[in-house]
Amino acid sequence: MQYDVVVVYGRDREYTFRFTEADLQGTSDTDARRWFDKEFVDLECEPTNPMGKVLIIDKILNVAKYGGEARFGAGNTWGQTFARNTAAALQRPTVRIDVPAFQIGF
Repeated sequence: MQYDVVVVYGRDREYTFRFTEADLQGTSDTDARRWFDKEFVDLECEPTNPMGKVLIIDKILNVAKYGGEARFGAGNTWGQTFARNTAAALQRPTVRIDVPAFQIGF
């Protein structure tokens, strides 16, 4: 299976990452969730719903938002790691993260 993760920050500001099954070997969904947990705390993200549980979708959106567009530019390993962990956590062939709209589409 092939995985495509697209992170959108606005018109003509899309960052596409493509992975194969082999690329994701060694990254379990548990590992991916732990990575997002750590980044969520390190980036001092604000929970979307302070009264309830923070879902993986909320963590992915907040980490993309608080991490900032610059981390997704060419040659930045953080963006690649973010996308790989997104693919591992969600296990969907295509994931589109629209940061300004705060939405994830499959």
